[in-house]
Amino acid sequence: MQQPSPQKTHFTRRDIEIISKKTLFDGFFKMVKYCFRHKLFEGGWSEPIEREMFERGHAAAMLPYDPERDQVVIIEQIRVGALEHDSPWQLEIVAGMIEPGEHAESVVRREAVEEAGIEVGRLEKVTSYYPSSGGCSEKLDVFVGEVDASKAHGVHGLDYEGEDIRVHVMSREHAYQAVLDGSIENGASIIALQWLQLNQQRVRANWAAKA
Repeated sequence: MQQPSPQKTHFTRRDIEIISKKTLFDGFFKMVKYCFRHKLFEGGWSEPIEREMFERGHAAAMLPYDPERDQVVIIEQIRVGALEHDSPWQLEIVAGMIEPGEHAESVVRREAVEEAGIEVGRLEKVTSYYPSSGGCSEKLDVFVGEVDASKAHGVHGLDYEGEDIRVHVMSREHAYQAVLDGSIENGASIIALQWLQLNQQRVRANWAAKA
C-alpha cells in the first residue's frame, strides 16, 4: 500500500507562483490585481487565483504612556473609513506611515510630536501584525513609548495634510475601559492598551530601574 507523502509543515514565498500583477489604480493609495497559484497542504498546486489588493505601505503606531502618573495619551481625529458609521471621529494612538529609508521607531517619535505635541523617551516593541491581510498589504509595528503626559494637550496635526487632531489624557484604567465598552475601535489601539494592561507593572519597573 502506497504511503501518503509527508505534508509540508511550513510554507514560504517559494511556495507561491505570481503569474501576473497589474496596477488598477494609483492615487493616494494603490490597488493592484494579482493572479497567482500556491502549493496545497495536501500536495500539488492550486488553480490560478485572482485577487485585488490594496497597497498602502507599512506603518508604525505607539501608545504614549506616562509611567509615573499611570496615564496614557489618546488622540481623536476624523477617519474616512468611519465616515458613514456612528463614530466618524475615532479615538486612537499616534501612528504614521513608514517612508522609504525610515525606521518604525523614528516614525512614532515624529508622529508623537506632530499629532500630540510630546517627546518620547524609551520605547518598547509590542508586536507587528497585518491589520487586514485578506486584501491589504499593510503591516503595522506597534510600540508603547514613555512620555510626560502633563505636556500633552491641545489640538495638533499638519495643516497641509488636513489634520485636525485633539489630544486626550486619561488614566490607563479609563483607556482600557474604553476598549471594553467599545469606545475605542481602532485595532492597533486595542492591541496596545490590552498589552499595557497585562504588562504595565513590568514596564514601570523596567523604566524606573533604567532612569
